[in-house]
Amino acid sequence: MSLFATLGRTAALAMLLVAGPALADLAPSDAQRQTAEEIADSLLHGHYSDIDLDDDWSKRAFQHYLDVLDGQRAYLLRSDIDDFQDLSTRLDEAVLDGELARPFALYERYQTRVEDRLEWLLARLDEGLDFTFDGDQRMILDRSDMPWPTDEAQLDALWTKRLKNAALELAINRQDAEERKANAEENEDSASTEADSSSSRDDDTVDEKEKTIEETLRERYEGQLNRIRQINAEDVFDLLMTAVTGTIDPHTNYMSPRESEDFDIQMKLSLEGIGALLQADGEYVKVSSLVPGGPAEKAGVLEPADRIIGVGQEDEEIVNVVGMRLDEVVDMIRGPKGSVVRLEIVPGQAMDMTRSKVVEITRDTVKLEDQAAQSEVVEIQRDDGKHRVGVIKVPAFYVDFDAWQAGADDYRSTTRDVAKEIEKLRKENVEGIVLDLRNNGGGALQEANSMLGLFIDRGPTVQVRDARGRINLYGDTDSGSLYDGPLVVLVNRLSASASEIFAGAIQDYGRGLVVGSNTFGKGTVQTLNDLDLGQIKLTRAKFYRISGDSTQNRGVVPDIQFPSLVDPESIGESSLDNALGWDSVRKVQYRQYGDPRRYLDILRERHRQRADDHPNFHYLERRATLAERLREQHTSVSLNREQRRQETQARENEQLALENERREALGLEPLDNWIDSRGQDEEEPQPLERAPLTEAAEILLDFSRLESGIQFAEHE
Repeated sequence: MSLFATLGRTAALAMLLVAGPALADLAPSDAQRQTAEEIADSLLHGHYSDIDLDDDWSKRAFQHYLDVLDGQRAYLLRSDIDDFQDLSTRLDEAVLDGELARPFALYERYQTRVEDRLEWLLARLDEGLDFTFDGDQRMILDRSDMPWPTDEAQLDALWTKRLKNAALELAINRQDAEERKANAEENEDSASTEADSSSSRDDDTVDEKEKTIEETLRERYEGQLNRIRQINAEDVFDLLMTAVTGTIDPHTNYMSPRESEDFDIQMKLSLEGIGALLQADGEYVKVSSLVPGGPAEKAGVLEPADRIIGVGQEDEEIVNVVGMRLDEVVDMIRGPKGSVVRLEIVPGQAMDMTRSKVVEITRDTVKLEDQAAQSEVVEIQRDDGKHRVGVIKVPAFYVDFDAWQAGADDYRSTTRDVAKEIEKLRKENVEGIVLDLRNNGGGALQEANSMLGLFIDRGPTVQVRDARGRINLYGDTDSGSLYDGPLVVLVNRLSASASEIFAGAIQDYGRGLVVGSNTFGKGTVQTLNDLDLGQIKLTRAKFYRISGDSTQNRGVVPDIQFPSLVDPESIGESSLDNALGWDSVRKVQYRQYGDPRRYLDILRERHRQRADDHPNFHYLERRATLAERLREQHTSVSLNREQRRQETQARENEQLALENERREALGLEPLDNWIDSRGQDEEEPQPLERAPLTEAAEILLDFSRLESGIQFAEHE
């Protein structure tokens, strides 16, 4: 971790704002005071939970505000916290009455401290860096639980380490890049010696133009100063209100007028970009999910939990975005359809920020057709011959609302498209169907209800409980079903909201099996309310399965668990601050279609046998275990260059050994570098992403056989 670590989606916003207008220019406006009162009223009278804006809440909100401002305890002093300790019992009154002067004053104190630090950094660069990168110094990665520094001397010591770490990261990145380049040139089959020499001359020219480490860091810090000097009262108000609402739950957010406009654009799916949802993660911007059918997903070079540290346009120089506000990074990534954006990323699995790589994505517009359900037939070879299993991939729960509201007969929707795919698979004489809901982040609730109706004969789907405890029941009202054969639903950590409702209902009805990894756990409902300035996205209700269990926080637990490709510590409801907890309500009356769970012991045992023998499943399980162990061990980084490289290399050697063990078992060429492993499975006969799908088809065949009363042979 290098510089400017804070918390929450507005961490980057906090970093924007230092040397700028005087306090008078940052005073809250009448409209902002009015909006604060409206937000307080919304929280008190509109939120799902029973909220009291009292002294207890004030203490939590004050702490959350400090976490948003300075979550890594790197700017403010203990004396600063003491000076504003009155807010720990009066922040509630400040918001309720719109008296925002004191919270704004705390921000100004923070602003002064950040400005001092940036100027300190630039002064050190003026003197010239004289770091030797030896010795036994280490830098703690997460200081969120550390005590506040007591004086400037402690801050100077901390920032000396941070500056040294930033310089070391650049030095190692450059050394690694040069080594990769040299290896590539050594392995390249050049057409002629003249061509080699010309290429070498070109590379030398590029190297001559490369900035020194001091120049790169100076550009970074001066750029941050230029951006933060644009601070205005709206930015401070946005930061404060986001801290206030974030104290309640992670999905209750204040949205400024600009953010409201961006939200509307995203909801219409008319945004031209890469099709990735981003969130602030301390000083970094992190990929939270990929839009199904979007450019990033199609390119296969970006994954959830990846951190974006640089953005470049076409052939232009990549701009470092560490410490930059989230909306600025989003603006840099957006662009016209057909243009190319270059991203410098640190893969989510990487344990050190020196392990970056550059990827290219061609921008495009996400269309409804790109999210449409599609089917295929998977052939499974067994002792008694080939078996055909149908697979329907459902990327999202969508509906063409405009066409539907206009009364069109041929409007597109998930349910209609899935129905067509079922009919196609019937003609293929499949023995069962796997519904693939992996990476399906939800969408239209009505489509989750109506799609369930393709597999059951009318009945409830989900219970929705509001703040007053009133429960509304939603479900399928059409009689009859389209498909009543063997069914398996495949989910993963990125299956959320409507996907969880559908999978949970299939599980509760006993209509089929749910396999995969635990789902996201997004079990709350939000509405948008207009304010004097902007809007508030407010959690108003909670989803409950027909069994009475909530999908909130825990998600849907599959009947048969697969190892997850996504780290649950980084992605998912349980990884978010102040997430609402799991609970339950009374179950409703519904028809039981079967009891697949009576076969779980034998199904799990047969799955276990296949997984033990399958290189991809073996790899996924061991990778998940290794990632957890490395994460627990990786609490600090060495500031000794050779020690840092050795520690990083040791971790990557373990990861590479796992990857090459898998590749060897599949008859593939081993890789020389772990960082280059992403995207290599496209040419594989059995890519990692296909392993869960193929195993889901195997489980379906076992399930179908058990339902039919057929016994397994001993050697199967």
